[in-house]
Amino acid sequence: MAQKKYLIAKLTSCLREDKIQLWKPPYTNEKKEAGEEMKELVQKYSSKLKINENETENMLEEIRCKAIERGTGNENFKVTGIARLDIYLPRRKSRKIPLETSLFITGKELRSQIAQEYALQENAIKIIINKKQLDLGKTLEDQGVTHNAKVMVLQLEQSDEETKRKVQEEELQCKKEKEINDKMQRTKKGLEILAEREEYLDPDSVPYLDIANQTGRSIQIPPQAKKALVLAMGYHEKGRALMKKKEYEIALPYLLDADKHFCECSTELLNTVDNYAVLQLDIVWCYFRLEQLDCLDDAEKKLSTAQRCFQRCYGENHERLIDIKGSYGREKVLFLRLYLLQGIGHYHSGREKEAAEYIQKASSLYGELSIDPDKVDRLSLLGFSEQEARLALRACHGNVEHAANLITNRREEKAQIRREERAKRRRRLEDINTLKSMGYSERAAQVALHKTRGNLDLAFKFILDNPELLLEDDDDDSVAMDQFQVSQESIEQLTYMGFSRESAEQALKVFKGNIHVASQTLAHYGGVLPPSLLLSSEGSSPSEESASSKELLTESAGSSSSPTDEDMDTDAVNEILEDIPEHEEDYLDLTLEEEEQIIHEYLSYIQVPQH
Repeated sequence: MAQKKYLIAKLTSCLREDKIQLWKPPYTNEKKEAGEEMKELVQKYSSKLKINENETENMLEEIRCKAIERGTGNENFKVTGIARLDIYLPRRKSRKIPLETSLFITGKELRSQIAQEYALQENAIKIIINKKQLDLGKTLEDQGVTHNAKVMVLQLEQSDEETKRKVQEEELQCKKEKEINDKMQRTKKGLEILAEREEYLDPDSVPYLDIANQTGRSIQIPPQAKKALVLAMGYHEKGRALMKKKEYEIALPYLLDADKHFCECSTELLNTVDNYAVLQLDIVWCYFRLEQLDCLDDAEKKLSTAQRCFQRCYGENHERLIDIKGSYGREKVLFLRLYLLQGIGHYHSGREKEAAEYIQKASSLYGELSIDPDKVDRLSLLGFSEQEARLALRACHGNVEHAANLITNRREEKAQIRREERAKRRRRLEDINTLKSMGYSERAAQVALHKTRGNLDLAFKFILDNPELLLEDDDDDSVAMDQFQVSQESIEQLTYMGFSRESAEQALKVFKGNIHVASQTLAHYGGVLPPSLLLSSEGSSPSEESASSKELLTESAGSSSSPTDEDMDTDAVNEILEDIPEHEEDYLDLTLEEEEQIIHEYLSYIQVPQH
């Protein structure tokens, strides 16, 4: 298949160079049949490309027929508005099949049409157009689908056992499709919850995601940018987890979602992290493993983007990596995959010389990065994991002693970071308890300390300056403010301090008898409550603004309206956390088994230059 693509690409290139248009006379007659001059072309290109005449004739005829088909389709679209789509079916001999349709039908109608036309089960296929999942509810035109668009069909596979009976198969397919859709929705929900959570929450009880640099230390990113980055990286991790299981059909939609969220990040941010480059590699790799590279028009552009991003992040000669990590051996696996995919792209485009150059570069790196299993075993006996061993051996060029020292040092660095985090958490808990002892809620203390970067004095002022925080209540007491019975003794204590009886009673009702908070607030606001804390004319609750502020604050912290919703949120978050690897360099730990096989396959296709 790959060789045929290569030869067709070479023939197409020759036709373009010779300015030959096969769909026009003398190569095509009035009846749209091949003209006599085609025989001369067959002989010419057969000799030039050193392939037999029969193969050359078949491929030239295929190119001619497709050109006529496309021209007819273009004319038909101008007259009738009926578009021609190129349907790329999963794992079939005749993979690219034209389909005529209106662009005003919905995604669901197109899916149904494809399923009926090509005997596929409708609920078991996903459709990708323009690197996006087809929205079943919108029309093709609304989704930017155009005449001659490439349509990639992904089919969810079933095991042999499940295909014994057609009825059982359909039920299982529907069930699997529903499970996958539900899982994607849970992933989206879980990532959105984690992206909204801030580090002022207690990570021991309420997990949140943090962004760290290449040494494992947290980096400060503006909230909006951090949310987009967390969503992008979360979808990417989910996709990578599925890629490890070779579930490329399911992984691809997650990777495309990650790409969408990365595009919401600033260029400056993307230039500082290698995640975006790795994602571009993973997307192209997925299309390749699904044998659908033809559907990815910008594969070459994505690989060039990845290469430029690596250069910016790592340095032109990897000097930044060496400065930070001491070596760049681990990251070489990314360049191996990059060169391999670039070589495959060149080969499929008929550029044999460039293909040979890049595939040989990948082959050379493979030889350099192959790990001796005995060395992994020796490091395992020292108590290191296989993953640690592989990564360290690549970083240390196979030297076991240096690898053991590298792992030990890295473990100590990570332990030091954890100690610093624990010390920081202890200080924060002490400050939270200080504010709680002054009568403020734990949530208010968390938010205030976070907003003031841990400055206790500023946090105290921040709470008073933001009245909605004063309403935060850890006890979840359902008693309405207007129903709260204020004791005369408490009112007298506040009036003794110089506050009016009316303001004292009102403040004690709002803060449900908390004299300390009531007095601090009245003192801060000149003896009267701020408008947002005043009881309404019915005496039922503070103003709508304050209520909505509280609701927003509670919502952003990830709380739910019911125990059932809370349980579902917890499950969604836990599913995300399960897919996030423990080792920060997990994405560099490739076994290279797939790459080895593909390198050998493509080296057998190309003429390797002799030196």
